Parts: sequence; structure tokens; C-alpha cells
Amino acid sequence: MRHDQIPIDVPTAQALIRQQFPHLRSEPIRFLPSTGTVNAIFRVGDLLAARFPLHESDPAELAESLSTDADAMGELAGRSPVPTPTCVGLGRPDKSYPLPFTLQTWIPGHVATPTMVSDSPKFAADLVRFIQALRATDLDGRSFNGRGRGGALPDHDEWMEHCFTRSAGLLDVPRLRWMWAGFRGLPAGGNDTMSHGDLTPANLLVDGGRLAGVLDGGGFAPADPSLDLVAAWHLLGRPARTTFKEGLGSSDVEWQRGAAWAFQQAMGLVWYYQRSNPAMAGLGRSTVERLLDDPEVGAR
Repeated sequence: MRHDQIPIDVPTAQALIRQQFPHLRSEPIRFLPSTGTVNAIFRVGDLLAARFPLHESDPAELAESLSTDADAMGELAGRSPVPTPTCVGLGRPDKSYPLPFTLQTWIPGHVATPTMVSDSPKFAADLVRFIQALRATDLDGRSFNGRGRGGALPDHDEWMEHCFTRSAGLLDVPRLRWMWAGFRGLPAGGNDTMSHGDLTPANLLVDGGRLAGVLDGGGFAPADPSLDLVAAWHLLGRPARTTFKEGLGSSDVEWQRGAAWAFQQAMGLVWYYQRSNPAMAGLGRSTVERLLDDPEVGAR
């Protein structure tokens, strides 16, 4: 998916895990296909998963980042009303694979898709409870760190211009430029709250039509409270979005800012993953289509 992607196969993962975590030597290890773009994931027995970063980076800096992520995952697990993974081990680089990797607890469930629970008010209500639990977490003096989504919308103008340029011929760029012009001018969000930061289908697990677990908790941190509202357009149809909005009690500004963050995220998916990851490109398209079709945001 990227020019700097690091290859990792089952024999390499098996050797690294069994060498560095001897108590797992008898556990079967198998690759798990996914639409993820950051890590290659391997199932380790019935209770664990190993995540191997796919992109080149400084090993020492990455190890520090993974350690920080592990702390965030532990904090999220203590607040979440549904299961979330925790980190149980940090693997070391090796000549066969140049980066640190993580071992995490396995959370059962089916990975969501953009349409799997789109008409489910119960799933929407589950998302509400999850986000409310995160928002109730004490910031303990923390605030948004200024990186990525979750701060000021105009900070993303350069990225959005790049996306509009690359999306020519793929999407209705003039209309999408018009939408971004409205989004970037929205009033500032409310006070920071703790946020998952990436509530996309790939990070949500479903069982029996209900939210069964949430993955990728390493980004649990303070942000614009509207950031987790991206789930509304990534996963929900219009009636379920109404359930979601009413359950959260979102103001019009918060709702519009949530749409803006979903838009910002989706615009980077269609052109970038058009050939390398069709499922991610498809998510971008479906999210953009929902935004354009939403009478509260698409006709701004």
C-alpha cells in the first residue's frame, strides 16, 4: 500500500514471537487478512494478537510510541463499557524484521463494515454509551497535543487541497470543495474531552448486531469532542444517525464538526487506496456519499 511498506510473513512472525515470548512456543500463529493500513496482524493462539507495523520508522522512536500507546490502551480498557485490547508485550527488532511490535489481548467479534449495522438503532445506542464513557474520563490536566485530527479544522487546508487535486475524476470535487469551505469556517469545538480518535468500521467489532468491542485504543487522548462523531457517517444510515445524535445530545455545531472530521478522513481514502486497498477506498466513497446525502450537512 506504500512504497516504504515492510514485508512480514508467517514464518518470520512465528520465529520472532516464539523466540522473544517462549511461553507462546506451542501456540499456533496465523496471519489475519484485514483492511488495516498500519499493521500486519497475526492471531496467536486463542487469546492474543500480534501487530507488526508496516511502515518504516526509527525503531527507538517507535518503541517509545508503542509504549505510550500501551498506556493509553490500558486507560481506555478501564473506561470502556465494551471490551478493548490491552498490550501484554512489546517485541524487539530483529535482523529479520527491523521494528518493535506488540502483543495484545484478543477481542472476539466481527469487524464492522460501512453497511453491516447501518440501520441498527441499537448499535447506534451502543456507540453513544461508548463515547459517553470516554467523555466522562478525567483529562487530568491534559489537552489536545496539536497533531492530527481533533484540533482546528483550518489546520487541514493544505491536506484537503492535496486530496481535492488527487480526487479529480474520482469524486465531485467542485461540490466537495464547497463543502469543505463551509466546514472549515465552523465555530471552534467545545472543551477537549477524551476521545478514541479513529472510530472507523475496521476498529469496531460487532456481535449479534451490537457493539462487541473497540480496537486500536492507542490514540485514546484529549481532542475536540466532536471527533468521535465520525462514526455516524462511516457506519450509520440516516435513521440510526438520528438515534446517535439524539443520544449524545449533540448541538448543531458539534454535529457539523463531526461531519467535518468524517469528511477530512474520507477524502484521504478514495484516491490514496484506489488500487492498493479497495475496501478502504470504498469506505471513503460511502462516507462521502452519506455526507452529501445528509440534509443537515450535505446542503450547507
